Amino acid sequence: MKLSINKSRSLWWSISIGIILAGIISMVISWQNPSIKAPLRPSLDFVGGSRLQFERDCTKPGNCDKPIDINVVREVAKAEGLGDSSIQIVADKDTKAENGILIRTKNLDRDQRTKLQNALSEKIGTFDEQKNQIDTVGPTLGRELFTSGVIALIVSFAGIVIYLAFRFQLDYAVFAIVALFHDILITVGVFSLLGLVLGIEVDSLFIVALLTITGFSVNDTVVIYDRIRETLQTNPNRPIADIVDDAVNQTLGRSINTTLTVLLTLFAIFLFGGETLKNFALALIIGFTMGAYSSIFIASTLLAWWRERTDRPIAVASTDIDTSTTSQDS
Repeated sequence: MKLSINKSRSLWWSISIGIILAGIISMVISWQNPSIKAPLRPSLDFVGGSRLQFERDCTKPGNCDKPIDINVVREVAKAEGLGDSSIQIVADKDTKAENGILIRTKNLDRDQRTKLQNALSEKIGTFDEQKNQIDTVGPTLGRELFTSGVIALIVSFAGIVIYLAFRFQLDYAVFAIVALFHDILITVGVFSLLGLVLGIEVDSLFIVALLTITGFSVNDTVVIYDRIRETLQTNPNRPIADIVDDAVNQTLGRSINTTLTVLLTLFAIFLFGGETLKNFALALIIGFTMGAYSSIFIASTLLAWWRERTDRPIAVASTDIDTSTTSQDS
């Protein structure tokens, strides 16, 4: 079966625009949310502060009989001067029962943490000291991580533009970057939605994931662009839409096989790699899927659309010249 992607390119573009707009709206809502105040829900890697996770000790009789009331936790936090903290009920990793609380707040010293823990224990039950987790990150480190990540993304984009402009032509490079922005925006937008709905946070590994997505997406796009360039050199008079369709169909099997192979590994990491790597793997799953999609349906169709617009006047002019020359000869 041969795909004619250019016949339905408005559909592909509409799907992408819809997903991107949903992500942008989510980022705006997230930014206005007083408990987030950012396009994505940032982890302590970026904002600094203390992250405290307490889990009740269910081995003690009656300690876990009643569910945790988040309003009670908020009242305790407010009484301790931590009313603006982000508070979530979390499930026990072993029993899957919601017997834990996660609190993200300003930097707390040891005495403040102990006081808060004791106050919470009185209201909701005794905590299991072996399962409690306390992390502290300074805001300076968070700013450095964010700045370094953004600079790395900008440098990678610039390097890709230069490389593709030399290897192909400038319009190839421009539309490859458009496809990259497409992949990055969708990945960021999905994580913004997940941050609002499920409280998923982004950390420094998320920046690493975005850089990895950038490389993967460009690799797929370059393979298709290579085939387009080769066909243009041998058949310069063929319609560009037909050339692009042929190039996509000739490389489609490779693109699908490569993407599926990588996704199988990523799903294994997501399911069995532990909490630390779960969000990293999820970002790569989203980004790699969108990378394959954008290489086939976005970068290629945009190039065909642009070449049709820029080549049409030349084709018409040459046709007029041929017609006039024929008339003069006759």
